[in-house]
Amino acid sequence: MIVTVTLNPALDLTYTVDALVPHATHRVGQVAERAGGKGLNVAGVLHALGEPVLATGLLGGATGAAVAARTRPPHRFTTIAGETRRTVTVLDGVDATGLWEPGPVVTGEEWAAFRTLYTDLVRGAAVVVLSGSLPQGLPVDAYAQLVRLARRYDCRSVLDTSGAALRLGAAAGPDVVKPNADELRALGPTDSAVVESHGPRGLIARTPQGAWRAAPPEVVTGNPTGAGDACAAAIARGLRDGTPWPRLLADAVALAAAAVVAPVAGEIDVNHYRATKERVHVQPHG
Repeated sequence: MIVTVTLNPALDLTYTVDALVPHATHRVGQVAERAGGKGLNVAGVLHALGEPVLATGLLGGATGAAVAARTRPPHRFTTIAGETRRTVTVLDGVDATGLWEPGPVVTGEEWAAFRTLYTDLVRGAAVVVLSGSLPQGLPVDAYAQLVRLARRYDCRSVLDTSGAALRLGAAAGPDVVKPNADELRALGPTDSAVVESHGPRGLIARTPQGAWRAAPPEVVTGNPTGAGDACAAAIARGLRDGTPWPRLLADAVALAAAAVVAPVAGEIDVNHYRATKERVHVQPHG
């Protein structure tokens, strides 16, 4: 089983308007709601592929209940007193404008309760994916703590976050760290395999077994929001199965492209994935 962790999930709201005008009243044409958060996106992709996956994290209040109700994969969350955040995206036919709420403050007791649940889950898991931002109240080394717990129970780990949480988490020794080009600058030295995301240009992996560059056969357009999460899903599956790195990277690039083609983060176009994965270009790097 693969476990995905989302410590700061959100209820994603998308409003569609004809035009976005500052200081004006807008009539919304369409409203969409979905469970949001990087780990939930990873779980959604794995679930769509028929892989055994369980989503976990922290949820609170009516918004948290709405997120849980919209989470399709199997899940076990720790309940907190604070209200889970909402993220609002306004689409105006030209671009998107995002409004991100800060999210709840998590108490020490709630964090301890989650670590107890997490320990129980990683005992029976092959891989855990730790991704996304940290909510207020959690220690900056929260991901480092979770990486060390996973290692204690022989559960492999994938880390996908940013800033100090990335630097400290990587120092704890996850199996794979997945930064983008900007986040890589904050990473610092690590013995982990590093899979760098370069957006539509593909991936560069530096691992103990070698270094490779993987590029899609063509650039696709669409919604890139969940592409990195689809990549993390492929990495987790590859770690579980012991897939050789070149084949794992080809799978990750194809799955990321299939996520761009799909209209909603956390979903993939399975036909596009199948048509692309044998055509990804993988070659030694450096």
